[in-house]
Amino acid sequence: MGMPAALNQVDLLTLVALARLGDTAYGVTIREEIQKCTARAVSMAAVYAALDRLHRQELVRPWLGEPRPERGGRARRHYALTRSGQAVVRTERSIAMRMWRGVWPSATRHER
Repeated sequence: MGMPAALNQVDLLTLVALARLGDTAYGVTIREEIQKCTARAVSMAAVYAALDRLHRQELVRPWLGEPRPERGGRARRHYALTRSGQAVVRTERSIAMRMWRGVWPSATRHER
């Protein structure tokens, strides 16, 4: 697999949420993590669309958890980063850190 297609913001936030959540990552927890960290609303549809795109790019893989204990409880579809997904998260973090380096290092310089 070559470089993944360009990621939109929800794709990137979804990847980072997966990295933060580990084995507890499924649709609802991913959405909650994005909203908690960004203070922005994101729809379940947007999260699932991102997961679908990321799965097609082989950056995430779905897996089924244990069935939930309630009667007729179904297994949740969890998601995990693949090695490629982990590499993309590292690369995107590095790019962001380089871009921010030197931006407003001293507040006084910009308040004149």
